[in-house]
Order: sequence, then structure tokens, then C-alpha cells
Amino acid sequence: MLTREQNETLTRTGPGTAMGALLRRYWIPALLSEELPGPDCPPVRVKLLSERLVAFRDTRGRVGLLDEFCAHRRASLWFGRNEENGLRCSYHGWKYDVSGQCVDVPSEPEESGFCRKVKLKAYPCVERGGAVWAYLGPPEAKPPLPEFEWALVPPPHRHVSKRLQECNYLQAMEGGIDSSHISSLHSGEMQTDVLHKGTRGANYQRDTRPKFEVTESPGGLLIGVRRGAEAGRYYWRITQWIIPWYTMIPPYGDHALHGHAWVPIDDQNCWAWSMSHHPTRPLNELEWQAIRSGQSIYAELIPGSYRPVANKENDYLIDRARQKSGRYYSGVKGISMQDASIQESMGPISDRTLEYLAPTDIAIVKARRRLLDAAAALDKGAQAPGLSPEAHRVRSASFVSSAARFKEAAQEANLAAEAGTAHVSV
Repeated sequence: MLTREQNETLTRTGPGTAMGALLRRYWIPALLSEELPGPDCPPVRVKLLSERLVAFRDTRGRVGLLDEFCAHRRASLWFGRNEENGLRCSYHGWKYDVSGQCVDVPSEPEESGFCRKVKLKAYPCVERGGAVWAYLGPPEAKPPLPEFEWALVPPPHRHVSKRLQECNYLQAMEGGIDSSHISSLHSGEMQTDVLHKGTRGANYQRDTRPKFEVTESPGGLLIGVRRGAEAGRYYWRITQWIIPWYTMIPPYGDHALHGHAWVPIDDQNCWAWSMSHHPTRPLNELEWQAIRSGQSIYAELIPGSYRPVANKENDYLIDRARQKSGRYYSGVKGISMQDASIQESMGPISDRTLEYLAPTDIAIVKARRRLLDAAAALDKGAQAPGLSPEAHRVRSASFVSSAARFKEAAQEANLAAEAGTAHVSV
């Protein structure tokens, strides 16, 4: 279990916190490009790491991410007019460009130079892979752009989405590196979900006593999980955890690779990003069927929002009859919302001082330690880990091997994300 101080350090991400300082050293997926569909479109409220911001796309198509509140009297710029390469406050007309610089104060003559003295907090943004990425850290420490494979493949090869998750990012992320729960929580989906049924990997999940081996990687952790397969052989799943909040899920069959990112909105809510891509072909109709119907890693969303239809206000539409029959092990439909419902049930911030961990939790223990160590080292002047593009150019894998130890088994899987090469999957 963690101490109360350690739990506080890991879960508090606002300005002035140790974990907040670490997370701000990475490019953060702040919003989907689709949320800013064209020049001079309406601005969008954005909350990241407890900072209230506003995003807008100016007349030239550039994205700005500013302090939500006008420097004058702190009115929200979400009500602002997005026009002529700037966002104009609707209260007194003060106008800001994408750098946060005030470029017009209607009540003051231009020659006074008044507006040149006014500048809002603003963060640099880039667009890549269907997402707007923002950097919230010190300008002098800005890292290279992220090079996750899903963000670099041609657009027809990928799909990127997000949904609201109403709990702290850490307990959501920990669920993503916990392979042991698949055999119970998701057991009903292994034979029915369109991207799982009929695959060898789904059948091997019947082994409810997986063995875990975890090693550090340059970007985070390699998590090897072994289950029994045919006589004398083992089913291996290798998950990549990339610091600070990314997971790459081992694939099934020839289906696309999937991954998640859990980005803190504040300390009690996060965005659960879901990314699917195939390295060698466009996504096929079966994969689009899963995306549209809220199967696999996706969820059905309330139209016009990113909140799931099944949520804590309606008890996740739990179906006790189907729970009893085993169709939905927890009574909740769909892999994504099965995870979210359980993780949200722990409360906004899980009290890890009360945990009783098992050997299958070794990846969670190591991820916590990696984050705590990285935050402490940053405070002493070290560089944050996992910033290099090389740390991002990796894949997960699933395969059958005669090797019983992770070190030997991992050598059989190509975990490098090499353009145009197929991923390893059963």
C-alpha cells in the first residue's frame, strides 16, 4: 500500500504540485482537432491539470490555448468573438491573438501602446494525429513532438476519440496496465465483442491465473503477462506503459492496435483518450463497426458531448439479469464502461492506504514508483523520463511461445514501431 503522502503526490496534478510539475514537461493531448472544425469557429473550454483555459482556431487556422479569463475584469473568453485572427472578449472588446498578446483595446487609442502591456497566459499547440497537443511546462524545457505510431500513420489507418471519466487519472490508468482483470470483468466480452470473438487470444483469456513479469523500458514499463496455451506453450501479452499516462494494449488477431491516454482534467476527473490504428492498412468495416457501436475500447456517447450514455447518474445502465447469466460479468455493458464503472466506484480519488495488493499488481506498483521517482528527480534538476521520440516508437504484442520466461519470450516479438511492418498478434 502507499502512504497518504505518496497517494497525495501521485494524484494531485494542479499548479505547484510535484506531479503537476512532472506532467507539464510532456506534450499533452488537450482536445480533438474536430472540436475546432474551422477558422473562426466557436471557442472551446479546456481544463487541463486544474487550469481553466480556452482554445480557439483563428482566421489563419492557427490554434491558441489561453487563460480562459480576460485580463481586464476576468470575464470568460468562452463568450468571446472569434474574428480577424483573434479572440475578442464580449464584455469590453479586448482582443487576444493565439500567443495571448492583447492586440486591441477599443477604449484606448492605438498610439498609447496600452494593449502591448497586456498578455494572457498562453501555451504552444501543435496538431498531430487528429489531436491538438499542448505544452504547459517551462519554455526552455519544451521536448520534441510526440511520435506515437497512431499519430503518424495516414488518417484512414487510425481513429482517435475521447470520453469523460469521472475519477482521478491514476486509478483509470492503473486499470489500463492491469491485465489480470480481463479474465473476470471482461469475460463476457471475449466471446461476443466484434474485435475479440473468434481470436485465439480471447480463448486463452480463460486462464484466470496469469503470471506477471515487469521490466523498465526507456519510456516506462514493459509488462509481460503469461497464460497457458496448448501443451508446452504459453500465451504472452506484452503491454507498453509509456510515462506519464499512455498504455498500448496487446492486440487480437489481425485487428487494429489500441491504446489509451488518461489526461487529468482536474484531480477528480480525466479524459480517457482511445486510439486505434493499423500499421499496414486502413481500418476495416469491422473495426469501424466497433467504433460506431461503442464496442471494444469505445463507448456510446451522449450526442453533442463526450460523456458516455452509461454513467454514474444512471448506474451505468446496469443489467442484473445479464450479470446473473454471465453475459456481463459486472452487469455493465461494454469493455470501456465496465472499466470506467469499476474505476469510478473507487471514489473520485482512491484511498490507496487501504489497499491489499496481490502479486498480479506488480505493474501498478512499479508504475507508481516510476512516477514518484521521476517527480522527485525533477525537483532536484533531472530531466523527465520518456521524452525522446524513440521512447514512443514502440508497440504492444500478443503471441504464443514455448518460452516460459519473459526475457526469452520478448525476444520473439518485434516491439519496435517500424513503418509499413505488421504488428505481432494472435
